[in-house]
Amino acid sequence: MIHPHPEAFNSDEFKGFNEARRIMWCHDARARVYERFEQTSFIGDTNIAAVHVNNTARADRVFLVAFDKAGQQVGVDTLYIDEPNQHLDTAPEFDHDFTCMDVIPDSPLEQAISRENGWVVNMTALREYDLLADRRATQRAVFLAHLQDMMKNGEVRGFLFGRGESDGTDAA
Repeated sequence: MIHPHPEAFNSDEFKGFNEARRIMWCHDARARVYERFEQTSFIGDTNIAAVHVNNTARADRVFLVAFDKAGQQVGVDTLYIDEPNQHLDTAPEFDHDFTCMDVIPDSPLEQAISRENGWVVNMTALREYDLLADRRATQRAVFLAHLQDMMKNGEVRGFLFGRGESDGTDAA
């Protein structure tokens, strides 16, 4: 396989492409977490407030431990990883730290967090996630990131937003 020159990825020439790639990676992580959790009973169980994802113990599986609002363990599950794209890496939009989820001091949940062998999913944030809306927003963001490169290179000089109306109000 031929690899491009390392400076090509960091140059301003492909700034929009690099941004689009970052946007897609973030979307893929969110979608993967949501889709993998749909394979468990945790999304539907509103008594579950958080799930500790141990993605470090084994390469072929992810151990999930569910906790209630009081930080007490209420369930376990295992997701097997048959393909590398099934691994549950951290998605900040669902992570307990980034969502400012309250953790009861000295609870089993806090103990799981302190072991630092994975990450904790805030189930409220995961349940509120809309995969279709995220996919559409990601599509728009990727287009706009690529548009930046195309306008810079002169490949695009103007465009219309909207659904084909020709009144000129959305012209850029």
